[in-house]
Amino acid sequence: MDSRTCSELPPGFRFHPTDEELIVYYLCNQATSQPCPTSIIPEVDIYKFDPWQLPDKSDFGENEWYFFSPRERKYPNGVRPNRATVSGYWKATGTDKSIFSGSKHIGVKKALVFYKGRPPKGIKTDWIMHEYRLIGSRRQTNRQIGSMKLDDWVLCRIYKKKNSTKSLDTNHDYSSNQINMTQRKDANEQESVKFPRTCSLTNLLNMDYLGPISQILSDGSYNSTFEYQINTANDGIIDPFVKPQMVEMATTNNNSFGGDSGKYRGNQVCD
Repeated sequence: MDSRTCSELPPGFRFHPTDEELIVYYLCNQATSQPCPTSIIPEVDIYKFDPWQLPDKSDFGENEWYFFSPRERKYPNGVRPNRATVSGYWKATGTDKSIFSGSKHIGVKKALVFYKGRPPKGIKTDWIMHEYRLIGSRRQTNRQIGSMKLDDWVLCRIYKKKNSTKSLDTNHDYSSNQINMTQRKDANEQESVKFPRTCSLTNLLNMDYLGPISQILSDGSYNSTFEYQINTANDGIIDPFVKPQMVEMATTNNNSFGGDSGKYRGNQVCD
């Protein structure tokens, strides 16, 4: 099968292979030095770069990028891969997924997340990698005693999660709405307990602050002016809601008080 470069691809071409197709038609051919159906997957040691630098290393891809990459051992006598990069590291997440072609087990898919910094205090990012490797590739490289190479080739699919910005905007809108609702609620509560500066009983009745009392007083012979009588003989207690007014006292020629001299006269006095 002839290999074609990106410039020779037909208009509207999209590269969305399945897990099985990536291993059967691309990774197997790369590992056996056979040409791939199309040469759109470059050979890049991805661990020498940070993930946001990798899109520039590929000539094809918009939201996801594919690379053939070698892997090295973390320790000379170990089988763990070295996943450190320039400013962070890749950390495996979840369990490995076995890839089958029919009933034949042909490879393994591993998911990894990129963290900035150094373990164990790395900061999680939105960069994700799916790493595909062939079954038996480790056994072949383990025979090379003293070599730091773990695999000849693995195939890596790298992309950045799309929902991070959307989730942030949703949370921001929710917080803003919650704050506005709280402010409106507080304003309503403040309005409901707001008392006028003029605390005369007449003003309160006219503004309906006393509710049922105003209704009762408005029935029968009482009205919103609410005639009120104060008896000066009751310990001198004055209603704080009544606005003090000038009163006239009735006197006799010999400066002695008459029988009605103990009653206030004015708008707030009734006989």
